[in-house]
Amino acid sequence: MKLLLPLILAVFLLLPAQALAAEVLIVQSTRHSGYGEAFKGFRTACTVSSHTIVLEDYSETDIARIVREEQPSLILAIGDSALAALKKIRRIPIISVMALNLSSGNTPANVTGVRMTISPERYITLFKTFQVRKVGILFSQARSGAYIKRARQAAERAGVDLVLREVHNPRQTPLQLSTLKGNVDSLWLLPDATAMTRGTVDAYFLFAMEQAKPIFAFSDVYLAYGAAAALEADRFAMGKQAGEMANRLLGGLAPADIPVEDPRSISLKTNHSVIRKLGMTYSD
Repeated sequence: MKLLLPLILAVFLLLPAQALAAEVLIVQSTRHSGYGEAFKGFRTACTVSSHTIVLEDYSETDIARIVREEQPSLILAIGDSALAALKKIRRIPIISVMALNLSSGNTPANVTGVRMTISPERYITLFKTFQVRKVGILFSQARSGAYIKRARQAAERAGVDLVLREVHNPRQTPLQLSTLKGNVDSLWLLPDATAMTRGTVDAYFLFAMEQAKPIFAFSDVYLAYGAAAALEADRFAMGKQAGEMANRLLGGLAPADIPVEDPRSISLKTNHSVIRKLGMTYSD
């Protein structure tokens, strides 16, 4: 036994680095709590060995070099910065979660994952529940064009009229909102970094207040601003969903075999005081 232990140690030290590397490389944008929830969800579903890199912990990181050295079987990208850092990686499957850019529709063949945007059908159902028929949307074609295409198809099937206004930069938001006066009975906020910014948030809620129209949002943060309701994806569940996809990829499927998915676990939050003030009827 005394002779066997040194032999085992010697063999272990001679193994190539990739043989000892983790199966999954996890690249996380920041230590934001939402990303942490997605990470926890992923690890509950996918329990293989992993190595995590948080980009904000480093002034600069050569992700391509790390990937070459570690040769993981799969990469998980949590957040937009993580997904962007991996844009040159083409031969290793990548699962993206918590990234708005995944919804743009321009993903490489080796990338799949869970969208951050909730399926348009969920919102259309919500609009019908609140009995709104003409819904105003401001959007950027580059950021939200693919999502708007899906939304228009879902709205047409349900008999809901989407009144669309395209913006090319945030400065156009107030003017485009003004063109919706008298033409809509609600606003739908999208997580579009061109149409919806910190500098334009007030313009949406000023419009809603002056026109006495409800706003439907993508985060319950906006209930405090005066939104009537918000649909929000569960981040832990999104991570778990990504973990289930990872298991399928590690089992032999290719990214092309697993289309990008909408988040499955959705919660509805409502602002009852706003709903009452607008004279709307809704049953939870």
